[in-house]
Amino acid sequence: MKSFIRNLMMCSLLTGLMSGCASTYYNAWEKAGVHKRDILVSRVENTRDSQQDAQEEFKDALEQFGSVVALQNTDLKQAYDRLNAEYEDSESAAQEVTDRINSVEAVAEALFKEWGQEIDQYTNPDFKRSSSNQLRDTRSRYQGMLASMRRSEQSMQPVLATFRDNVLFLKHNLNAQAIGSLKGEFASLQDEIAVLIREMNRSIAESDQFIAELRSEQT
Repeated sequence: MKSFIRNLMMCSLLTGLMSGCASTYYNAWEKAGVHKRDILVSRVENTRDSQQDAQEEFKDALEQFGSVVALQNTDLKQAYDRLNAEYEDSESAAQEVTDRINSVEAVAEALFKEWGQEIDQYTNPDFKRSSSNQLRDTRSRYQGMLASMRRSEQSMQPVLATFRDNVLFLKHNLNAQAIGSLKGEFASLQDEIAVLIREMNRSIAESDQFIAELRSEQT
């Protein structure tokens, strides 16, 4: 049993990187009564949650950025440390979103591949046609959701780039002039984060809808 759990954990880490191990991973869960559809729903939920977490991280970073550029006399090294910590948290949150989306894509492709192969096993033409239509519709909804996820993922990059530029500028110019220069970036950063949050909210809404539709098909 310990060996099974250890192998399952190892395959979980490598899922999407090695198709053989991914197959072992999915097969192990199916033997436990957890199917690819269930894993897909769980990973979509996790991605939605990570997007919500990333929103909060970016909001916190923007608030910290605003407080730094508003300061008149302060310990600039301390201000840099706070802002850099917020940037690193935002970067980690963004990476988690990417990892979650990749995990959704991996299990979805495995699910659709298996579904297509099983359709070929039908001898009843009505069943085969019905299942094929359902696969087409589900894949179409999934692709719309995935595209929304990827747009929200991409919308984080210009925000991170702006943060990184300004954190580095502050690091290299720990003086009052640097703070003055950063003030001009704050409004731009606010606009970028507003776009980011809109994209994430759209992606979260599509994820919720996709989950609801999958679950309604199971009832």
